[in-house]
Amino acid sequence: MYKLENYITGKWISGDGDGQTLYNAVTGNAIATASTKNVDFEAILHYARTTGNPALRKMTFHERGNMLKALAGHLKNHLEKFYQTSYLTGATRADSWIDIEGGIGNLFSYASLRKKFPDEIFCTDGEAINLSKENSFMAQHILVPKEGTAIHINAFNFPVWGMLEKIAVNLLAGMPAVVKPATITSFLTEVVVKEIVASNILPEGALQLICGSAGDLLEHVTPQDVITFTGSASTGLMLKSQKKILEGNVPFNMEADSLNCIVLGNDVHPGMAEWDIFIKEVRKEMTVKAGQKCTAIRRIFVPENKMEDAWKAISTSLSQTVIGNPLNEKVRMGSLAGLSQREEVKNQIRKLLASSQIIYGSMDSVQAIDADADKGAFLSPVLLLNEKPFSSNASHEVEAFGPVSTIMPYKNFNEAIELSKKGKGSLCSTIVTADYKIAKQYVLGSATHHGRILILNNECAKESTGHGSPLPTLVHGGPGRAGGGEEMGGARGVMHYMQRVAVQGSPTSITNVINQYQQYAKGITSTIHPFKKYFEELKIGDQMVTEKRAITSEDINRFADLSGDHFYAHLAKTDFSDTMFEKQVAHGYFIMSAAAGLFVDSYQKNPVLLNYGIDELRFTKPIYPGAEIYIRFTCKEKLPSDLRKIDKAEDFKRGGDIEKGIVKWLVEIFDETNELAGLATILTMVRKKNRS
Repeated sequence: MYKLENYITGKWISGDGDGQTLYNAVTGNAIATASTKNVDFEAILHYARTTGNPALRKMTFHERGNMLKALAGHLKNHLEKFYQTSYLTGATRADSWIDIEGGIGNLFSYASLRKKFPDEIFCTDGEAINLSKENSFMAQHILVPKEGTAIHINAFNFPVWGMLEKIAVNLLAGMPAVVKPATITSFLTEVVVKEIVASNILPEGALQLICGSAGDLLEHVTPQDVITFTGSASTGLMLKSQKKILEGNVPFNMEADSLNCIVLGNDVHPGMAEWDIFIKEVRKEMTVKAGQKCTAIRRIFVPENKMEDAWKAISTSLSQTVIGNPLNEKVRMGSLAGLSQREEVKNQIRKLLASSQIIYGSMDSVQAIDADADKGAFLSPVLLLNEKPFSSNASHEVEAFGPVSTIMPYKNFNEAIELSKKGKGSLCSTIVTADYKIAKQYVLGSATHHGRILILNNECAKESTGHGSPLPTLVHGGPGRAGGGEEMGGARGVMHYMQRVAVQGSPTSITNVINQYQQYAKGITSTIHPFKKYFEELKIGDQMVTEKRAITSEDINRFADLSGDHFYAHLAKTDFSDTMFEKQVAHGYFIMSAAAGLFVDSYQKNPVLLNYGIDELRFTKPIYPGAEIYIRFTCKEKLPSDLRKIDKAEDFKRGGDIEKGIVKWLVEIFDETNELAGLATILTMVRKKNRS
């Protein structure tokens, strides 16, 4: 029998002894064993901290992001191998797509997120803060990668996505990972990690895999490590309460299985599009992955006068779900992950039956095509009815982690909101309604108890990712029972693996630390106009001060005619009493245009390819006819750009084949009294001198 290997300290190693036997969830046949006996867990963490961490910390966000992009591309070339192994977990092709390609999609998503970060080994957090009257003392929060390792303890239901969605974030942040998947399905995680290792894309020590017991792993953590856990609330509580974690205040992010709910708005009735959407969403969430999702719908709340119509429609829809061998093309729901998991689900159903009754399905019989329902871990979808949801609490406390859900009535919408909160915190909730007021009432009334809320109606149903789909750009987690954690969430997730520090000093000191020019810092003057410099030649702080230009009433009138902006304050004939202005005032956009005329190097071709945009434009003082303006123009930040693939002539016209970068410039507009009258950040696309 095949023995799973652990990828630790740069080598593939099998644990001693027989270990735990792993089974084909469809046939019940033994397929592998997993063991970590005699594995040195302290050495694993030491290797990650001393080998993987320094290698990743030396890389910039852009280098790490491109590394993730390359890894995602490599894994996509091996999809069929992953799918064939995934069938052994009882997953259908559609189930496996969520797990495998969904996980790879997270890699791609976080690879793209590199563009939100500087090409540095650290990043800033928020805006700079002025701390003095004379503008000589300021502060800036920055984030640096922690010096430890990320330890991911994952659940059995998504052996690929559970790993990739987490390592995508810590790798972009600059931290290595030790992944400990649930043993029961770790054979699929091992297959994927073997391909990751074979690719040689990640630096040595960036990823390690433990297939089997975690042993004393958590007894060797330090405050620089980060632990994430996905699984039951009870196991999570036990883990995060360990002495070493509490003593060192080791960050512990928990995503626990929760009693997620869906609410049918009291405006929806049979025959409406939203009714059909509701029924379809319930069926999908009960049967995808055989209900083995931490986000699956466990509680269904329906207006009491529509209860019978609703449960009958759900039952009819469930009856059309073909169950059996996931290799059979007709099958839409496979097995649970194993016989032990099936027995656990049945035990939880028995607890629910103390206050509910089964109105669809059975614990003891299921028709499975092309499979032995007894040898495989098959279970019928089970829909329960709890007619007294306020007095019978089991439905709000007991989770059967399988194709099981309970439907319950509410009298008015305030009751629906209160029932949603009786789950004591969940990962996600859905409100199905065509009434925007009902949607708003539900969101604002229940938001304290849910990590994510989906407003589902006919407008978005076609493109909606659905109730149970966590997205890499959104926070995945929830309060209370759901664990109180936050995963993914775009840039928010990256920050879990970084240390925030407030850096204080002079503007020039901060500029030199973070490599982003700060207002009032010393500039670098040169006889060469900044627009004549290539991307590599530009230095942060390169600065020029322009000549002055007088602003006349004729200028303002001509700009008004040219733009069509005849706002009363720009007209000389206006009565300016009871206004904010003394007399005719220049258009802010005219002043910005005049500023460009002062700082742009005109007539001759130069490395600047185009103006890319304007950020943070502010007009701080009115400019009247007779005023003189001048500009202080400073190189603020440089961001590299990737080469774009050229498919057609239009791509070439957009600069697709030109090696370039984005340069941010601070534009300060002053008047003849040297007071600041305007402020902006402009972005230009600048050609690189050195061609690769």
